[in-house]
Amino acid sequence: MNQNSIGIRQMVEFILRGGDLNPATARSQNTAQEGARIHRKLQKDWEQSCKSEVYLKKNFQVADNEWTIHGRADAIHQVDEVYDEIREIKTSTLAYEELSQNTLTLYFGQAKVYAHILMEQNDLDELKLSLYYFQTSTEQLTIKSINYTREQAAEFFTELTAEFAWWIEFKAQLRTKRNASCHKLSFPFNEYRKNQHQLAGAVYKSIHLHKRLFVEAPTGTGKTISTLFPAVKALGEKEAERIFYLTAKQSTRKVAEEAGQLMEEKGAILKAVTLTAKDKIVFPEEKDVADTENPYFLGYYDRLKPALKDILANETLMSRAVIETYARKHNIDPFEFSLDVSLFCDLIICDYNYLFDPQVYLQRFFTDKDEANIFLIDEAHNLADRARSMYTKEVSSNHLANLLSSCQAQPKATARLTKKLEKLATQFETLKDPLRNYQQESLIIEEELDGLTQKLTQLTDYLSTWLQENPESSLHDEVLDFFFECRSYLKISEFYGPEFRTRLQYDSAAKSLRVKIFCLDPSRLVDQQLKLGGSSILFSATLSPLGYYQEILGGEKNSLAYQLPSPFAPEKLAVITTQYIQTTYRKREANQAKVLGAIHELTQAKIGNYLVFLPSYSYLKQICLAYQEQYPGEKVIWQENEMDANAREQFLTTFTAHPTESLVGFAILGGIFSEGIDLKGERLSGTAIISVGLPPSDPELDALKDYYTAQGKDGFQYAYQLPGVNNIFQAAGRVIRGQHDTGVVLLLDERFTQTRYTRFYPAHWQNYQILHDQNELTSTLHGFWQTQEKKQQLSEH
Repeated sequence: MNQNSIGIRQMVEFILRGGDLNPATARSQNTAQEGARIHRKLQKDWEQSCKSEVYLKKNFQVADNEWTIHGRADAIHQVDEVYDEIREIKTSTLAYEELSQNTLTLYFGQAKVYAHILMEQNDLDELKLSLYYFQTSTEQLTIKSINYTREQAAEFFTELTAEFAWWIEFKAQLRTKRNASCHKLSFPFNEYRKNQHQLAGAVYKSIHLHKRLFVEAPTGTGKTISTLFPAVKALGEKEAERIFYLTAKQSTRKVAEEAGQLMEEKGAILKAVTLTAKDKIVFPEEKDVADTENPYFLGYYDRLKPALKDILANETLMSRAVIETYARKHNIDPFEFSLDVSLFCDLIICDYNYLFDPQVYLQRFFTDKDEANIFLIDEAHNLADRARSMYTKEVSSNHLANLLSSCQAQPKATARLTKKLEKLATQFETLKDPLRNYQQESLIIEEELDGLTQKLTQLTDYLSTWLQENPESSLHDEVLDFFFECRSYLKISEFYGPEFRTRLQYDSAAKSLRVKIFCLDPSRLVDQQLKLGGSSILFSATLSPLGYYQEILGGEKNSLAYQLPSPFAPEKLAVITTQYIQTTYRKREANQAKVLGAIHELTQAKIGNYLVFLPSYSYLKQICLAYQEQYPGEKVIWQENEMDANAREQFLTTFTAHPTESLVGFAILGGIFSEGIDLKGERLSGTAIISVGLPPSDPELDALKDYYTAQGKDGFQYAYQLPGVNNIFQAAGRVIRGQHDTGVVLLLDERFTQTRYTRFYPAHWQNYQILHDQNELTSTLHGFWQTQEKKQQLSEH
């Protein structure tokens, strides 16, 4: 498919949509499976006289460019092999009478384009256009038809494409400027860092060849600019049309924005937008306001096109602040506005979930494959767990019981609602029986609970209608919350397969049951989404072993792997393992004094700031309190169990550039301070990592272990060891952040000396030292810092 192509539905919706943003509950709530089932059911009844899913396309001119418009008509009816009717199927929970006029305009708009293409290709004078509207909550079918002439269809198509042409010509002008500027763009720094040119070259080549590339590029390589620059160059060379920079954290989105700004300063003319989560960008006055009363929703589409013209004519790099400014100016919802702006952008910076989460992915980009898309996936080591969580959902009988209890306060008004809820409650009771009988609190099975899925489907159809009919009910919000819980479960159940499990958790005291479907292996699902683009670059400072990440992120058979050495001299980092300290759960008490002594030696060898990472909050409190008691004169801070953005910032600002006394910060391994923070130079002199970071034993992790063991792999390694190892590497990576940094990584656990861990150590750790007592630790630490001091003195002379 050429780059100048657009779906019929996409064009119709962009040009013809008007009025309000649809309230959440007015959108089609049936699952994709349910929608497909209804389509198949209706199409099967028409088999004798209809062709189903007929692909139609037409080329048309916009200025000097040829475009293709394409789509699939649900059914085309024929009599004696002559087409006489186009049938368009639509489904939702609303009654036909409740559909807005604009919704009907959009529904028939698609059929009118199909009619134009079909009549032109088959020399037909007239067709009947029929809308088959299926209300899922009542299973009522409504059929509305109009007769449409060839002249009417041609006029409609001309008007549609004329309006579309303005936007295409505008976009073409933007693209021409972009391509010319990106073609001339040179690397935005005076010179490449060590290994940076090779990385940029590998990224460009992967984009050119439409390949998937996994890259481990240690801290200091300059991963963001090394991936974004070649991707932007690829735009200038017409190798691609759009870049998605996907991240796990707000901090990495900021770095991508800064890289975009840097390239713009060097001459690149790019339209870039940062997508911010809806709950963070929504205006304060929108919160707790019904969609049907939200002033930023009402008339949204009537004000959208002027707002788009305004922001695109005046802005290039559209951060959250820029989006909010124009959204206020034009009185439209900022979150939805950012999504609409993204259609005209060359670079879209956003969270992983916009590509990978089936509940929030960007339908406007990721419904069909588009090889013109580039996916740059930062901190890719986070993607496996994030993907598993995206495909994990649960429903609770406790939430259902609470809702039923609320209904009892209004028995007359909620009689039918109560009856529907009780059917689901009965299903929960059936599921509780075996757990009660065998006194089990938890059970994990391979099968999906089809009976529960069926009852949830029936209930959500009813709840959707109830929510529409009872907007003023005091139960509305509670019903809505439970409705979303059920709908989320049903959405994820569509993907259920061999890599999923179902967990039942029974609380005998509360007599409640939670049913969870969870994903063990997201590789198939990640692979499926990455195939929606032309090329994907997955990169991180810690992606070892690369083969493991290629496998669990869906790229084992069709991807390239590239591992860069550290750009920094290995002797700047002392990696020290302590064979004399054991921190397994049973040995912690006996080894506590050794742990405290080792931390103290680390802080006394050189005045500086130090981070001590522990695997759990309870262990952190235990060691932190004991350390304060043992060394009351030392400056100590610690990570609280829950910290907001201000508390996190306050914690980090304590790590000053030129400390006059040592500071020890205690933090959680794998937590908010173990990755994504940048304490350069003297702001951090070393880290101590206590234990090998194994996650605590858990039934779901045990299921993950069994899953990989059944495939002939080391299940313990996949489920427990390698995720822990990555947390170790991330925490250790806080120490050396720039070419002038020096520091110590102190690994406090004798397991760090074992081959099953040392085999995964990166190349710049190969000079690690194994120490056997505290005296040896003292001399090694002092010796390291003395050597660094002498080197510093020599370099200054």
